[in-house]
Amino acid sequence: MQDINTKQIKRALLSVYYKDNLDLIINHLAALNVELYSTGGTLDFIEKLGVKAHSVESLTGYPSILGGRVKTLHPKVFGGILARRNHSDDKKQLGEYDIPPFDLVIVDLYPFEETVAAKLSEQEIVEKIDIGGISLIRAAAKNHEDVLIVSSRRQYGELLALLDTKKGETSLADRRRFAAMAFETSSHYDTAIFNYFNAAEDIPAFKQSVQEHIPLRYGENPHQQAKFYGKFADIFDQIHGKEISYNNLLDIDAAVNLINEFDDTTVAVLKHNNACGIASRTTVKEAWDAALAGDPQSAFGGIIIANRKLDAAAAEAINAIFFEVVIAPAYDDEALAILKQKKNRIILVRKDNAYGGSAQFRSLLNGVLVQDKDTKKEDAAGLVPVTTKHPTTQETEDLLFANKIVKHTKSNAIVLAKNQQLCASGMGQTSRIDALNQAVEKAARFGFDLHGAVMASDAFFPFPDCVEIAGNAGITAVIHPGGSINDKLSADYCNQHNMAMVTTGIRHFKH
Repeated sequence: MQDINTKQIKRALLSVYYKDNLDLIINHLAALNVELYSTGGTLDFIEKLGVKAHSVESLTGYPSILGGRVKTLHPKVFGGILARRNHSDDKKQLGEYDIPPFDLVIVDLYPFEETVAAKLSEQEIVEKIDIGGISLIRAAAKNHEDVLIVSSRRQYGELLALLDTKKGETSLADRRRFAAMAFETSSHYDTAIFNYFNAAEDIPAFKQSVQEHIPLRYGENPHQQAKFYGKFADIFDQIHGKEISYNNLLDIDAAVNLINEFDDTTVAVLKHNNACGIASRTTVKEAWDAALAGDPQSAFGGIIIANRKLDAAAAEAINAIFFEVVIAPAYDDEALAILKQKKNRIILVRKDNAYGGSAQFRSLLNGVLVQDKDTKKEDAAGLVPVTTKHPTTQETEDLLFANKIVKHTKSNAIVLAKNQQLCASGMGQTSRIDALNQAVEKAARFGFDLHGAVMASDAFFPFPDCVEIAGNAGITAVIHPGGSINDKLSADYCNQHNMAMVTTGIRHFKH
């Protein structure tokens, strides 16, 4: 005895923009003797396959009008989709108005996001807002007790498997699953349209929809499940190594944001989202050597990123330590051969296209925080000397170098640098003094002479204690945002001890 929730597909409506693999679907339906109705280009496509189909115009008695804006918006179409088959009044009206019921609807949507991405005119973008398609999707999904809705070419494989194994029958569970996917399709589409219009309106609503995803082995810890939602392949080509992990992605994000600050040949090593070594030099090999010297212990198992092509000399040096990920815009053949010696090592080629959007958001409590990305970049012209002694040219270069690093270091943060090289940093401390002491101790442990080095702080100094500690360690120049009512105390100390200090007016907290 057949389950009352099992339905046989007898009649289908097809109206799609993309025709990829549609022939496989049509041939399956034809083999099952399914009666087909279609519109415009889809109808032409079906008929060229030698399969019989009815035009929607023959059903409605109306042609496609308004330049194709109205094709399927008619009671004879939507009545056939929305009619409840177990509802006597609905069945009566189907007969009264000669409306054929549809068991399957296959429809997709105009390429709105692709049109926006192509930077076409607003008129062209608006014309790609689908009306009939989105209405058909919602109608068929709503009536999933009787109708199977296929709302995207991404679902063709699942539909083909269903047609093949069940010979045109569908269960309520099948139809409900496809309905859920249909509402995801319509929700994503409407979100894209809203965000396009809201870019100019700033209506206070948080709406994001990302369909592309990568299942991850686990989250931050093995007992946590995780996925990455986003178009990773738009930014990177992974040419070697194991699957990327949740923690790898966090470090990769931090690495790219940091290296974006630098125009000179630069290499950085990151661990737990913070730089443990970074340097700018004439060659990549020299930059790597200087970056590694910053903290050769923490570099073990870290993320390495360069903003220049990796050559064999750099690769040979990098290959001497264990690390999980290396990122560069390109690699020469010999460098790749060296780096691929470890089968699990993740090798990424960073593409030229833009990275990310203009906003950041994170979930917390029962909501979401949204803010603009911190894209402020300081330069020499924007530095305000607040001491009698001004920094030398070399000190100014080092101050700007250190300030770029402290911007991407977890607060409270202090960075010590010299000759375009990170000597040490203190990060994530509840006290700025603790962050500074951590940095001074670490620099000494790895053999750095801090005489003539500079210090960067991510926030102002409320008291002169930090500049006193820095001065005693050999620091000769300081950069910080300023803004404390006690700024003068720190500047006075610097004046008394022949130190230079500049302020930027821009705070770079990172929590």
